[in-house]
Amino acid sequence: MTIPISKTHLNQRVIIVGGGVIGLGIGWQLAKAGCTVSIYERNQAGRAASWAAAGMLAPHAEVHFEERELLNMGVQSCRMYPEWVAELETDSRMNVGYRAEGTLIVGVDRDDARELEHLYESQKLLDLKVEWITGREAREMEPLLSPKITAAIWSKDDHQVDNRAMVEALIRAYQNADGILHEDTSVGKIEIVDGKAKGIWVKDNLEEADVIVLAAGCWSNDIDGLPEAVQPPVRPVKGQMLALQMEEGIVLEKVIRAPRAKYPTDVYLVPKDDGRLVIGATSEEMGFDTRLTAGGLFELLRGTWEAVPGIYDLPVIETWAGLRPGSRDNAPILGETGVENLIMATGHYRNGILLTPITAREIAALILTGETSENIAHFQLSRF
Repeated sequence: MTIPISKTHLNQRVIIVGGGVIGLGIGWQLAKAGCTVSIYERNQAGRAASWAAAGMLAPHAEVHFEERELLNMGVQSCRMYPEWVAELETDSRMNVGYRAEGTLIVGVDRDDARELEHLYESQKLLDLKVEWITGREAREMEPLLSPKITAAIWSKDDHQVDNRAMVEALIRAYQNADGILHEDTSVGKIEIVDGKAKGIWVKDNLEEADVIVLAAGCWSNDIDGLPEAVQPPVRPVKGQMLALQMEEGIVLEKVIRAPRAKYPTDVYLVPKDDGRLVIGATSEEMGFDTRLTAGGLFELLRGTWEAVPGIYDLPVIETWAGLRPGSRDNAPILGETGVENLIMATGHYRNGILLTPITAREIAALILTGETSENIAHFQLSRF
């Protein structure tokens, strides 16, 4: 996408607080356009929610009827992915594991099938391109699925990317475009004078900028200096996950989602090019606690085994927990704020990887043109 740049917005100094995929994506687009961009990341770039994700691009599978605007944004961002990936892989000279095999949403028993029927009805009311199939048809597509599966929804337009590979590619592409990356560098305060953001305080130094983008995920409202009315209502939502190593004869091709009506945790299985089978995820309101629990991992393994019994003997190669940045309505907070020159790009909750292309391009376009597009107008902080 070519952004029409206003002459008054050329050569801006932009500081981005937060070095996940959202901050890196915005920074990459701005640096390519000629801005002087510095990203400040409290830890290692891309190693928080971006690294902990599964990489699903699933606006159709995760749809909720009451979230029409978020659905539209997710579908649009998903459609941008092939072009986004081509640009990113060209600029980084890295592969990001984009896969378009589609997603199967399966029901293991009658209760699950009834839940699937409700989901399918909502999807059809929203005119989504999904197909109801039998358990037998689902097993023809993925032979490892349990014989107990009675029905499934086939969503061919829900894809995936290797989020960890995308993190590394974004870092390289950003730095190749002369973007400056400060890791292990906490921002103590955003300096605001007469209603305008002037810069950030890093230890005892004031780093000045023309524009500041707050993209610090679930830490976005922990930074000093913001007036109460501009503090983003973002909280951490814990997600426990694990990865198995697929072996010969036990290899999945498609993303499998198994919503369980009787259990507290739905599961998804996401096969990666390197042989990992990523399994997630719990959803827990536990503050900043990232400890793994026996119960959380048990629920994930139980749901996975019931959908794909063949995973029983696969080795566990990794377990982890991440903190999703959830807003008050679990939709992202994007665009201008009540403070001049301060822009938000946070609160993406479960959709950070999916919404990276549209967020990066729309926030970059806002900075370069001074105009807020209709694509993000609904998601401004002022809605709260």
